[in-house]
Amino acid sequence: MNEDTFISHLIELRDRLLRALIAVGIVFLCLFPFASDLYDLLASPMMRALPEGTKMIATGVVAPFLIPVKVALMVAFTVALPYVLYQAWAFVAPGLYVNEKRLVIPLVVASTVLFFVGVAFCYFFVFGIVFDFVNRIAPRSITVAPDIENYLNFTLTMFLAFGVTFEVPIAVLILVRMGVVTIRQLRDVRPYFIVGAFVVAAIVTPPDVLSQLLLAIPMCLLYEIGIIAAQLFGKARPGQDNPVPEEAEMQRESDAKP
Repeated sequence: MNEDTFISHLIELRDRLLRALIAVGIVFLCLFPFASDLYDLLASPMMRALPEGTKMIATGVVAPFLIPVKVALMVAFTVALPYVLYQAWAFVAPGLYVNEKRLVIPLVVASTVLFFVGVAFCYFFVFGIVFDFVNRIAPRSITVAPDIENYLNFTLTMFLAFGVTFEVPIAVLILVRMGVVTIRQLRDVRPYFIVGAFVVAAIVTPPDVLSQLLLAIPMCLLYEIGIIAAQLFGKARPGQDNPVPEEAEMQRESDAKP
């Protein structure tokens, strides 16, 4: 019986992963003809900072083809992300308690929105400042011509760094909600978090002070927002101390009927 249940779960997991991959593949096929335009859009913050007439270079033989395709695949996954998250939610939902379901959906939506806000903040604000600063201080004796592959790796790293940074309020709220830490403890470790934020920013960002500040300062501000959110939503509602799985609750109601 347990083996059959385990196999059925594996089959369901396979089916939902396949659906998610098909969704990403369909979006990718729709975006493939516009791969070059998508890369141009990604490169526009750098191109605006470069001197007029300057272009990026491609050192690899097939890089002019592969790099735009990678960008199109990344955008396709981003567009299909809500459906991918729905498949993940549909797989784990039957095993969750009723109160966990009420909590997970808002957290998934909020974390997804915050991740995209972090990416947008990096693209529209941070890139413009950092690229302009770097090109202004570059020696006049050199010609700045970034490689398209290096630029893609740099942007992906920065997007990931800022996207994860904007998840700080969610992480703080979950830790308080689970009882791992208290709000008072969060306030007490605030100085250590600030130091840690600058250390993390120094590791994941380019070796310039400006980009480190643009990551560390928002991280500290988001930590404070997380403390405020934990004060408002960190306590479980009455009646949720002994959660009951939805299936068990429905069975109990059925047994109670004459």
